[in-house]
Amino acid sequence: MAAPDEPPRPRPPPPDWLELPREITTTIFLKLGAVEILKTAELVCTAWRALCLDPTMWQTIDMRNDGEPPYDDLADMYRRAVDRSRGGCLDLNIEYFGDDELLQYAADGCNHIRRLRLVYCGNISDEGLCEAASKLPMLEVLELSYCSFSKEAIETVGQCCPLLKSFKLNSRVYRCPHIECDDEAQAIAKNMHGLHHLQLFGNKMTNEGLKAILDSCPHLEYLDLRQCFNIYMEGDLGRRCTEQIKDLRNPYDPTDDYEFDAAILNDESFDDDYLPWFPDIDLPDYDNYHVFPDFDDFSVYVFDAYQ
Repeated sequence: MAAPDEPPRPRPPPPDWLELPREITTTIFLKLGAVEILKTAELVCTAWRALCLDPTMWQTIDMRNDGEPPYDDLADMYRRAVDRSRGGCLDLNIEYFGDDELLQYAADGCNHIRRLRLVYCGNISDEGLCEAASKLPMLEVLELSYCSFSKEAIETVGQCCPLLKSFKLNSRVYRCPHIECDDEAQAIAKNMHGLHHLQLFGNKMTNEGLKAILDSCPHLEYLDLRQCFNIYMEGDLGRRCTEQIKDLRNPYDPTDDYEFDAAILNDESFDDDYLPWFPDIDLPDYDNYHVFPDFDDFSVYVFDAYQ
């Protein structure tokens, strides 16, 4: 500790981010996602620009966004990212935008994609998904969250992607109307026998759909049934799930680690006071859960210093 009469020591200079090893800089860039790389990172200096043009940087194309960029800007950045990968993209994430043409753009140029994630992509049709799946035989991980695809599309995906190991099909939950539907569960059971990981958050399937999955997916190790309120885990079915599945999330389990908003919504076209299928059931207070995607704030500071 310096004596009181000594002048304060000068602070050490800030680290020179441009001198970081290439591997560390690449890791930071990937945490930012494709949108921030194209809008910010590559404009900092020529060295970072050169790194952002390297095709290996685009093996993962993460198009997460906050909804602010206009659709045309997102589409343009998406195409640039796919082009820069030179067919080497292995991991593709599209959120809150996208249509059949954009999905085909990646499927046509990058047929070795192993992980595909579509979130709130309402403009991608059954036909668009099926056509893309037919060109992605190496696909191992698929997530379809808050999209709208039919059982036929799910069947086609299972048939076209025999290496599929992980499937997420997540939906919003509404109190009304009460709907029971095993179509999606049956499509999974008949066409995705190699699954190890399955998440069906908010699905409308019943015990019969669950039994079909358990019968047809012998390698299943993780099963997420949270907010699948048509499933009743009492008796033999509950015991079977506990014995067969190593990591099981039950319908009424907490949602604090769920990535999206898990609030149960009311359909305003129905009388909220009449809920015949929810008598005397105390639902968990999902409205009090607030979950946000993980984000490495440290990487933000790297770029703030150069803006």
